[in-house]
Amino acid sequence: MAELLNGWAPRISRALLLPSGGGRFEVTLDGELLFSKATLKRHPHPGEVHGLVATRLGPPIDRGESH
Repeated sequence: MAELLNGWAPRISRALLLPSGGGRFEVTLDGELLFSKATLKRHPHPGEVHGLVATRLGPPIDRGESH
């Protein structure tokens, strides 16, 4: 979640992390399901959720931070 907040913090007004059972992992944005482990029967690939969010919100915001 930190990666998403770091990339789009000015565009995200609220983020929720809801615990659940059974290994469920879902990512929704504005009520739209972007990723579902149950549906795909796998964990997301590295960068996959980031890419799905970027498709909806545009590229991450460059805040001039050096790494």
